[in-house]
Amino acid sequence: MSEFVTVARVGAIPLGQGITVAVGERLVAVFNDGGTYQAIDDLCPHMGASLGAGEVHDGIVACPWHAWRFRVCDGTWCDNPRIKIDSFPVRVVGDEIQVQVEKK
Repeated sequence: MSEFVTVARVGAIPLGQGITVAVGERLVAVFNDGGTYQAIDDLCPHMGASLGAGEVHDGIVACPWHAWRFRVCDGTWCDNPRIKIDSFPVRVVGDEIQVQVEKK
């Protein structure tokens, strides 16, 4: 099991926005969804765009290249719920936002 890794400080990610961070060998998009922090795989499976560059509306981030939409809580593709990208546990400890990514 992997440990939680600090990726940002509370307040560093504006509401409705995301950032991209490297956690181990993975790129992870971390979002501030109405004050709750969520983390999913940063790379859109369609063409590899960074999802961390997208804006969150009603718990959904749209890929900035071709508007594929993913739920930030669990990585589900909104247009086909059978397809998902990885999502990761997030916790806040003090003022640290921490993400846990399983090692492969």
